[in-house]
Amino acid sequence: MRIATWNVNSIRTRVGRVVDWLVREDVDVLAMQEIKCRPEQFPAEAFERAGYRLELHGLNQWNGVAFASRHEMTEVSRSFAGMPGFGKPVKGQEAMQGVGANGLPLEARALGVTVGDLRLWSLYVPNGRALGDPHLDYKLAWLEALRRDAEAWLAEDPDLPLALMGDWNIAPLDADMGDPGFVVGQSTHVSPEERSMFASFAPIVEDVVRPIVPEGYTFWDYKAGRFPKNQGMRIDFIMGSRAFAEAVTGASIAREERTGDAPSDHVPVVCDIDPALLGSTFEDEFDRPMVF
Repeated sequence: MRIATWNVNSIRTRVGRVVDWLVREDVDVLAMQEIKCRPEQFPAEAFERAGYRLELHGLNQWNGVAFASRHEMTEVSRSFAGMPGFGKPVKGQEAMQGVGANGLPLEARALGVTVGDLRLWSLYVPNGRALGDPHLDYKLAWLEALRRDAEAWLAEDPDLPLALMGDWNIAPLDADMGDPGFVVGQSTHVSPEERSMFASFAPIVEDVVRPIVPEGYTFWDYKAGRFPKNQGMRIDFIMGSRAFAEAVTGASIAREERTGDAPSDHVPVVCDIDPALLGSTFEDEFDRPMVF
């Protein structure tokens, strides 16, 4: 079973290459971030024609997360219990998108689904913007709430195959930052506070891709020829619980998806799961995708 995460940076702009990649690479479940649209604007037909079911969470032209899966998705959650919001409350906004644990409007940054025995989350962690910016405080509070909730999920079920997947907007190691626009210890994504927060997840979930793919970036800015110079960042991760990690048999970073026409600035991060190692099997309930 092949599982992937990809910050697609506007699905309406890149639907053709996303669906083509899904079919070509035989992906079973894809977590997407930055879909940048509401559910009714999502180009669902192309996914459905290829044999994928969808779960979507988007509120406007910003943020947004989604899943495309060949398998049934259940227990859909569009936030986690402690998730904070951001910004100033606007009349009517709370009813539309809900209020976070801090009383501020929730953003479309988290989507959880269950596929077979797997509990999967598509996560778009707040950027942080700059040191000293309120958005960085929001980012740290958001991650702290996620960590607490993930601890609770695994305390209740220590054998849960849980994966927290997506754009974490943190480069946890010096080797993960090759963009000269970021200075370790002096910029977001590489500040001590953010790296410490990322490290605090270690007792709960682990990076299941790095042991197999120890080097490589997942994001290259569009400006200043960052990709040709390979001045990228490793900020997209599949973080798995013990039960999830023990079922991983392979992994890759699809660097080639940063090439060609109109690529996202992120590339897919992929892992392969052996369902037998989970003590269960996954059976397709519908036809495999057609080959374009």
